[in-house]
Amino acid sequence: MELIRPDTNFNFVGVRRWAYVFSAVLILVGIVSLIVHGGPNYGVDFAGGSLIQVKFQKPTTAQAIRDALGDLKMGEESIQRFGDLQNNEFLVRVSQETQDLNTLAQRVERTLEQQFGQGNIEIRRVETVGPKVGKDLRQKALFAIFYAILFIVIYISGRFELKWLMSLVVALALMLAVYLAGLVGAGVTGLILIALVITLVVCFFFQLKFALGAIVALMHDVAITVGIFSLLDKEMTLTIVAAILTIIGYSLNDTIVVFDRIRENTRKYRKQAFDRVVNSSINETLSRTILTGGTTLIVLICLYFLGGPVIADFALALIIGIIIGTYSSIYVASPILLIWPPAGAVVKSKAKRTSRPKNKK
Repeated sequence: MELIRPDTNFNFVGVRRWAYVFSAVLILVGIVSLIVHGGPNYGVDFAGGSLIQVKFQKPTTAQAIRDALGDLKMGEESIQRFGDLQNNEFLVRVSQETQDLNTLAQRVERTLEQQFGQGNIEIRRVETVGPKVGKDLRQKALFAIFYAILFIVIYISGRFELKWLMSLVVALALMLAVYLAGLVGAGVTGLILIALVITLVVCFFFQLKFALGAIVALMHDVAITVGIFSLLDKEMTLTIVAAILTIIGYSLNDTIVVFDRIRENTRKYRKQAFDRVVNSSINETLSRTILTGGTTLIVLICLYFLGGPVIADFALALIIGIIIGTYSSIYVASPILLIWPPAGAVVKSKAKRTSRPKNKK
């Protein structure tokens, strides 16, 4: 199925600087939001404590629930609405850890019934996670994202540039850097940031342009997704980490399709300017990109609106990731290749001069 004509010539490369500005603004807004909120809004999975999901038969507010539970002295608490407004469901997260979930549920239910009336309260879920377990899960989630990106560097370098040995050197350098940073007492977040910076520096220094484009695009996608979740004050849970890893895989797949066409056209049109080859390749794969992303979005939108509140945040993260991942494949990953045009090719910076290569007859 062909949605867009093969001779279409949208000037993606010509507007790449505007795309960079747009991406920078999104990332900056996300960073500011994270600073204002004191970091991601970790769920019980990562922060530890207890979580109680309460359903009310009559409308109420988070402040009214907070006032009613004040006498229980369960420690620092966070109350937020769960699902649609008409459902009248709330998540009560407290820092107090308990092994007896039934007793905790009974105490909360009894206290709320005194305030809102008997029969008006339904405890639908109670969970608890110890602080040590939460910290361990948070570290493992970060390392999962890091190692996913690390193996992507190895694969992309070998797959597109036939530099398997160089990619292994990069991997060893990263592992050594993480080990040394761990010896000096750097935290997990610091380790990941150090490793990512080293990855970018090494890829730039050794001119691993395909790997650099893919890594920058993936970091771009993850940063914007986490930033938007921070703006919406959504919880970061293990489910959202699974969504982020799924986004990484989807975005990489989309990027590889474009990279394959760029590599093929670079060999085919050796005398053409490299920016024209890149722009042509993006246009040639545009129909596939829109069809794949569009059909995936239809399913995710259905999941978001019809799948219920339990899966809504997971679907929302994927919706954001699919849109941003498709955008980054076109406007972030591919234009980065222009940093190192092939020998003999000239990158023309003027947008009006960017056109499709002509087929030789």
